[in-house]
Amino acid sequence: MIEDTLFMMLIVGLIVAFAILGMFIWGAKTGQFDDSNKMMDGLLFDSKDDLNDAINRENKKESQKEEKKSKPKN
Repeated sequence: MIEDTLFMMLIVGLIVAFAILGMFIWGAKTGQFDDSNKMMDGLLFDSKDDLNDAINRENKKESQKEEKKSKPKN
């Protein structure tokens, strides 16, 4: 009885651990953790205009990255 319970707990624990690992890997690959400057930009820039400028800079960086990816390599 105890051995069966321990075996079931081990299996369930491994399934949960692999599910969490899979979600973390999915989040890292899809860029869920890429916004590292959001909080710092919020502290540095107080006015709405400054925050909009920071957002525009981030969008410009992202569009440049996409352009680099879409250019064919020679």
